[in-house]
Amino acid sequence: MISALLTTAIVALPVLSVIFLAFFPEENIWPHLIETTLPRYLTTTLKLMIGVGALTLVIGLASAWAVTMCEFPGRKFFEWAMLLPFAVPAYVIAYVYTSLLDYAGPVQGALRDLFGWSSAADYWFPEIRSLEGATLMIGLVLYPYVYLLARAAFLEQSPSLFAVSRSLGHSALSTFFRVVLPIARPAVAVGLSLVLMETLNDFGTVDFFAVQTLTAGLFDTWMNLGNLGGAAQIATTMLIFVVILVTLERYSRRRQQQFAARDNREPIQRFTMSFPRQMICVAVCALPVLFGFVIPGATLGLYAWEYFGESWNPDFVRNTFNSLFLSGAAALTTLLIGVTLAYSRRLHNTRKMQVLMRLSSLGYAMPGAVLAVGVIVPLAGFDNWLDSLMRDVFGISTGLLLSGSAFALVFAYTVRFLAVSAGSVESALQKITPSMDMASRSLGHTPGNTLVRVHLPMLRGTLVTAALVVFVDCMKELPATLILRPFNFETLATYVYQFASDERLYHSALPALIIVLAGIIPIILMSRSISNSRSIA
Repeated sequence: MISALLTTAIVALPVLSVIFLAFFPEENIWPHLIETTLPRYLTTTLKLMIGVGALTLVIGLASAWAVTMCEFPGRKFFEWAMLLPFAVPAYVIAYVYTSLLDYAGPVQGALRDLFGWSSAADYWFPEIRSLEGATLMIGLVLYPYVYLLARAAFLEQSPSLFAVSRSLGHSALSTFFRVVLPIARPAVAVGLSLVLMETLNDFGTVDFFAVQTLTAGLFDTWMNLGNLGGAAQIATTMLIFVVILVTLERYSRRRQQQFAARDNREPIQRFTMSFPRQMICVAVCALPVLFGFVIPGATLGLYAWEYFGESWNPDFVRNTFNSLFLSGAAALTTLLIGVTLAYSRRLHNTRKMQVLMRLSSLGYAMPGAVLAVGVIVPLAGFDNWLDSLMRDVFGISTGLLLSGSAFALVFAYTVRFLAVSAGSVESALQKITPSMDMASRSLGHTPGNTLVRVHLPMLRGTLVTAALVVFVDCMKELPATLILRPFNFETLATYVYQFASDERLYHSALPALIIVLAGIIPIILMSRSISNSRSIA
């Protein structure tokens, strides 16, 4: 219980720091923000979230329905291939398509050669660096959230529902909208909430496309204007969005639990369709994978091969090591804390413990930029206090011991991704019967010995999976890393960002490809889960 209280306090510290600094800034620019930039940030953020939400709903629902209920060539392949865009960070896909579709890119160059156009004034081409472009880029890599949860909801529904609906004269399309979708709505709402949280968190894409969202405004207010209080006030506005989305997600999960799973003995009767409709299903599933993974992955691979000699240098090796070290340290830390929290709840399954577990997972809902503001404030305050104390007592300076070192990054990663490890371990522990604990205690083992000798060996697979997922998430994290990294310290994510900011997209290909390849690891793990569910379906 004490460990849970301490962990919850640490996780809540960044949130409390942001709120405190927003209400008590050194320079209050809130009236200036309201009169000038904040309405634009809010409007653009809402437009982006609505656009990405609509795009991911269309792609995720259509593809989930197709692979679950329709028989067509390649269906089993697309069951797991639809997850591949998960491996590509939104900012990486934005860099790739900018290099392909910009005026100097190969696509427009080929069109000019083909039609004899000499300048941009001779033809119209959609602008990739725009709000619409950002919507498309983010939507292409986030739709798997909706796809995963919608497909799981479709698999849990009883096939008798379809039979009854069809017997009443409803078509397959009518059955989907009148029966299937209303039942699956809670699961879809959870997926949509996760999509919107990630959209709010995005910085790399909106910054590269010059789309002025709240996240971009936070960076501009802090980094360019040097006003930390104003950044905290924007961060507080973002927290309002987070609270709304978390409330929606929690409400949807409660609704989802009201529906019973289907009888596993009742097989799904998939629709047999004509050849043209089968090709439509193939297109519905193939196009998101093509544009969300195949084209970006192939382009990065081509650029990485072509510029390998220039890209493989001491900076690349050092930054790769930095990413591996930070991600490994954060994965290990979250795993240790996650096991402690989950086992504490197993020992003390009280209402208070449940509340503490929920509060400890709030970091996952916080945008990286907001989390960075909340982390830097208390750590910098502690560093300044310690430095002043050491100067007065010993005449030495400790400098920025915590906020100016890799500790700040590991701390931020731990707070942000603790929910991944704690949730995984808690779910796995729930599958272990309490009689195992009773038998261990009857043999004289303490709770600690029971955890080490009984539970941890049984949780080995879960622990490895959770550690890998956190490891990859840390490698891909950009906003918090940009703000909290020490001086002259880069990770692969910031390395790619710096190259893209300098318009050196070709040189960013190798580090971006490493990030994508690392991102495939969770895809493999999720694919195994899908394979297990297929045996049931």
